[in-house]
Amino acid sequence: MITTEEVERCWISPPRGSVQPITLPLTYLDIPWLLFPPSQTIFFYSFPISTTCFIRKTLPRLKNSLSLTLHHFLPLAGRLVLSTKTGPYIEYAERDSIEMIIAEADGDPSSVKHHFTSLTEKSTKLVTDLHGLVPTLSPLIVPVSEEGSRYPLLALQTTIFPESGICIGFTLRHVVADGRTFNNFLKMWASIFTSGQDKYHELTEVVHDRSALLFGDGLRLRPIILKQWMEMDMSGFGPQSDSNKNEIMVRTTFVLGPKEIERVKKRILAQSCCLFGSARSLLVSPYIVVCALLWECWIKAQFSNAADADAVHSLGFIAGGITRFALNVPDTYVGNLVGFGRASSTRSHLMDRVNGVVFAAEAISETIKKLNENILIDAENWISEWKVLRESQLHLTVVWSPKMDLYNLNFGWQRPIKIEEVSIDTTGSISLFESRDAVGGIELGVALPRPKMEAFSALLARATE
Repeated sequence: MITTEEVERCWISPPRGSVQPITLPLTYLDIPWLLFPPSQTIFFYSFPISTTCFIRKTLPRLKNSLSLTLHHFLPLAGRLVLSTKTGPYIEYAERDSIEMIIAEADGDPSSVKHHFTSLTEKSTKLVTDLHGLVPTLSPLIVPVSEEGSRYPLLALQTTIFPESGICIGFTLRHVVADGRTFNNFLKMWASIFTSGQDKYHELTEVVHDRSALLFGDGLRLRPIILKQWMEMDMSGFGPQSDSNKNEIMVRTTFVLGPKEIERVKKRILAQSCCLFGSARSLLVSPYIVVCALLWECWIKAQFSNAADADAVHSLGFIAGGITRFALNVPDTYVGNLVGFGRASSTRSHLMDRVNGVVFAAEAISETIKKLNENILIDAENWISEWKVLRESQLHLTVVWSPKMDLYNLNFGWQRPIKIEEVSIDTTGSISLFESRDAVGGIELGVALPRPKMEAFSALLARATE
C-alpha cells in the first residue's frame, strides 16, 4: 500500500474583492443529492518532476489558476448550510475557500515508480491503495438547530510521485454540481492554467441564476422533495457495501472496445425479436448495451443461483437533463440539471443463462423511453426510491458517463493516463468513463470482494467473446 506525507495544506479562494457573497436555494434537482456521499475522483498524469521543482514552479500556477476559476464557479468555494429554520441552501461568504492538500509519495525512486505504475494499470488492486490519494469531507447530519451547520463542498489533493507522475484527487458533494458542471469547472481550470491569467476574462461566462428551476415544476416538486428529506432518518443511511466489510475488497478497470460493444448489441437485437417480437423497438446505444452487460454480470457474480427467482433488482442511473428539460437553462449553468432513472427486472430474468443481457437491456431501454417523454416521471418518489437503492444489496447504481470526455482534461502534461472513481467501493456503484485509448470504447470501474471480482471478470469475458 502506498503511503504519503503531507507537504503543504492551503485554502484557495476567488481573488480578493472580485466577488460578492451569495446565497443560493437548493432546487428540486439539487435536494436528492443530499442523500449521497461525496464522489472521489482521481486523475493520474505521467509528469516526471521532483517535489522541489513542482512546489517551486507548478504549484503557484495551480493555485492562481484555481483561484481565478473559482471566480466563475463561486458556489464550489462556498458552503452547504443545513438549518431547521430555512432548510438547506448554499452560500458563499467572504473568505470561504476550498482546501488543497499537497502530498508526496514515500519511498525510494524505484519503489515510487513501481507504485505509480501499479496504480495506473487496469489490473486488480486493493481498494485501499487509492484511499490516501483523495481528501475527506465530513458526513452530513440532518439539521437540529436554526443556526445550521456549514459544510464545505469541494476539496482536492495533489500527490507527487517524484520523477514519475502526479495525481489530483477531488472530493465533491454533488448537491452543488452535477457531472456536467464539474466537467466545465475542470476544463476551465485547465484552460486558465495553460493559457495564463490574461485569458480568463475571455472564457464563456457561467450562469448561477436558478429562477427557471424554482417556478413551474420546481414550485410543485421542491416542497415535496424537501419535506421527504427533512423527515428522513439518516442514522442508518450508511455505505451500501457494509455487508462486505469483513471481506478483502479489490477494484479492477475493464475496457469494452467498440467491436465488443457492437457484438453484444447485435446479440441483444437478434434475441430480443424472439423474446419480445419484432414490434418491440429497443434502444441500444453503447451506454445501454454496456449498462445491460455489467448489470447481468454483476447480478450473476453476486448470486450463485437463481433462488428467490421473483426478487426484483434495480439499476439506478443518472439521466442528463439539458435536452430533456423544457427549461431555458444554458449548458454553463452551475448546479444540477439531471434526473434519475431506475430500471427493474427479476432475478430469474437477469440470471437467465442465454438472455440475461437482453432482459437487462429491455428494462433499461423502457426506462429511458419514459424519461425521454417525461424526465420528471416519478420525481415525487426520487428520495424514497433512491434511499431503497442505496440501502439494499439487491440493487446497483451507475455513476459518471462516457459523454463527459474527462480524458481530455489537459493541464499541459498531456492527457490523464488513468481516471478512477474511488467512492465505488463504499457506495456499491460501478463507474463508467470513456476509454482513453479505444475510440468509442467505455471503461468500467468495479469494486467487489475478490471472489466476486473473479466471477464478474470471467462472466464479462465470456459475454463479450
